[in-house]
Amino acid sequence: MRQIRLYTPQPLSQGEAISLDDVAASHLVRVLRARIGDAVTLFNGNGLDWLGTVTEVGKRAVQVEVVSSYQPDNESSLKTHLGLCLSKGERFDWAIQKATEMGIHQITPLFSTRVDVKLPSDRLAKRVAHWQQVVISACEQCGRAVIPHVASPMTLSAWLAETAAEMKLVLHHHQQGILEGTAPESIALLIGPEGGLTEEEVEMAHEAHFHGLRLGPRVLRTETAPVAALAVIGARWGDIQSSI
Repeated sequence: MRQIRLYTPQPLSQGEAISLDDVAASHLVRVLRARIGDAVTLFNGNGLDWLGTVTEVGKRAVQVEVVSSYQPDNESSLKTHLGLCLSKGERFDWAIQKATEMGIHQITPLFSTRVDVKLPSDRLAKRVAHWQQVVISACEQCGRAVIPHVASPMTLSAWLAETAAEMKLVLHHHQQGILEGTAPESIALLIGPEGGLTEEEVEMAHEAHFHGLRLGPRVLRTETAPVAALAVIGARWGDIQSSI
C-alpha cells in the first residue's frame, strides 16, 4: 500500500476536518491521484505526523479528517548547522535536499570570495522561499516531521563570527584533521564553493575556532561534500547506522 505524506502549514488537531492549501491539494489530486477514503499523513513542522483520511476531493479543494498523531523517531540528537557557500544552477538545491535527508538541522547559504552567484535584493526573499520548499519536499520524502530552517544568505565572515556550536569543522582537502573525542551535542560544518575556500578564508575559519576536516584523498564537488561529511559525522556521532 502506498504512503501519501504531505506538508501543510496550518495547525492540526485530532478529530478536525481541514481543507488543504492549494499547493498540497493540487499535488494530492493531480500528481498522487488521491481518492475519497485514501489514507494520508500530514505534518506541519511541529515534530508530529498526523494520520488522516481524505473525505472530499474537488478540482481546487481537498478535505482531510485528522484521526490521530504520533512522533516519528527519526530526528538525530546531534544538532548540525551547515554553512554552505552558494553554487550555480541546481547544485545548491541538490546539496540542501540531500543534507535534509541526512538529518541537518539548519542551513545557511554563504557568500565567499569564489562564489559566482548574484542574488539581487528584490529576488532574495523568493530564492530563500524556494530553498525552504526544497527542504520541505525532502522532509515529505524522507519522513522527517521537523523542518530544517534555511537562513537568509550572509557573508562567510559574518557567519563565522556569529555561529555557535560545541564543535566547528571546515571541510578542506588540504587539511589533516579527523573526527575524534567524545560526541558533541552540536556541530557547525563549513563547506566552500566551486573552486574552494581561499587560504585566507581557511585561516579566518581557524581563527573562529573551526578545525580542519579532510575526508579522503579526492577533491569533492561542493554538492557532494555535504552528503559525504554528514554521512561520516552521522556514523561517528549521530544516528546513521549500518548492519554490515
